[in-house]
Amino acid sequence: MERRRLGRTDIVASVLGFGGAEIGYQRVSGRTVERLLGSALDAGLNIIDTAECYDDSETLIGRAVGARRREFYLFTKCGHARGWDRADWRPAPLLASVERSLKRLATDYLDLIQLHSCSLAELRRGDVIAALEQARERGWTRYIGYSGDGDGARFAIECGRFDTLQTSISVADQEALELTLPLARAHEMGVIAKRPLANVAWRYARKPTESYYQTYWSRLRALDYDFLKSAADTAVATALRFTLSAPGVHTAIVGTTRPERWQENAALLQAGPLPQSEFERIRARWRELADASWEGQV
Repeated sequence: MERRRLGRTDIVASVLGFGGAEIGYQRVSGRTVERLLGSALDAGLNIIDTAECYDDSETLIGRAVGARRREFYLFTKCGHARGWDRADWRPAPLLASVERSLKRLATDYLDLIQLHSCSLAELRRGDVIAALEQARERGWTRYIGYSGDGDGARFAIECGRFDTLQTSISVADQEALELTLPLARAHEMGVIAKRPLANVAWRYARKPTESYYQTYWSRLRALDYDFLKSAADTAVATALRFTLSAPGVHTAIVGTTRPERWQENAALLQAGPLPQSEFERIRARWRELADASWEGQV
């Protein structure tokens, strides 16, 4: 699997990374997670990204691949320890969250700790960034990053204190390609694409009942890309290759509960980046139809 250096860090990341939300929220068994992550590592993937708020995701990961810790880079996020709707940005709870993550992930250090969609106002106050810098000083993490979109992501780049940015980039979420990616490249920041497959929202014939899929579903209905009418693998491959062809993107985080998915995704990427003409057609369609409300999805 292709690897790219994550900005100015010393992390040489596989272009696909594992996202730990699904295994936590869908309560996947420990045995399945062992197979899932084992097959991912065997396929050449070397990035595992999770968060404390993803239910028991961290614990499952620590138990499944703690013994293979030297084979991958470990990323997690903090700020929502008590659940997604109960953020706590005070320095002491943030540091406590990082310490808990270390225990749950069965490791004595993280490669990256990220603020999890912290607001622009909190970022400007600076205490949250200082807390992550303190975690780095204590040896709990090698690098610090910001996970989010919009003006918060732009500030995180401009302030010069973060090593990486994790942000939404997909065929249904292209704001970052103009708002933040050029700036991140200029600052030599590592860029991690989240939701690179737009939650595969195109698979639904009718508007989904779950809000997680609705925004992207509505956008994709309007965009009406021809390639989404192709076979399932072709649609997935094109969407994923689009994200990884965006200038400045180093790795894309994909979640799944299917152990066989990693070999399938790796095979889909063997064709390499999208031809520039196809990439530009997707961009042109976005520019034609997107309006100011089509912001990056947190």
